Amino acid sequence: MSSKTPAQLYLISPLDVGGAFPQRLERALAASDGLVTAFQFRVKGLDQHEAATLAAPLQEICAAHDVAFIVNDSVPLAKRLKADGVHLGQGDGDVKEAREELGRDAQIGVTCHASKHLAMEAGEAGADYVAFGAFFPSTTKDKGDAERPEVGVIAFWAGLFEIPCVAIGGVTPDNCEPLIEAGADFLAVSGAVWNGDEVAAIEAFAKVMR
Repeated sequence: MSSKTPAQLYLISPLDVGGAFPQRLERALAASDGLVTAFQFRVKGLDQHEAATLAAPLQEICAAHDVAFIVNDSVPLAKRLKADGVHLGQGDGDVKEAREELGRDAQIGVTCHASKHLAMEAGEAGADYVAFGAFFPSTTKDKGDAERPEVGVIAFWAGLFEIPCVAIGGVTPDNCEPLIEAGADFLAVSGAVWNGDEVAAIEAFAKVMR
């Protein structure tokens, strides 16, 4: 992913990516007119073969729209799929090891919650982007007792570092403006798009972000 102004959308899949989801993804990307630049494939509790089977049509759709296809948590799955990159939680592995496995062109992102320290460590290790959040209550990911960051962490990061930052967690068209104004390069969204009409949601984000 490349950092641009204005901010761009980073779509995160729902856990159920079967059934009609490929068609929904196609509609969302077609409606985004370049606003969506990355898509994270996030499934749980599936073996690698099942996950790869579900990923295949989604990866093709992303490629057709020039959208980076990022695998959540699993370096082995990202390698198997020849994905554009991987997103690592704090317990999902080391950036340098992921780089060795996936190569220098892979996009490697790291969840940093509310921690400037974790973000700086990730940057020093060679991460391509850092993700702060959850900024708002989120039904997509269980954040447990993770500290909720202030918008100021985005402004801090954007003012000092070249590495793009992603704002995640309950982001909607109605609450995203402060994150954009603070300097977020990407808004990671899931429920705000997939819990309703995906085209209408993309269009609502576009009105705020462009």
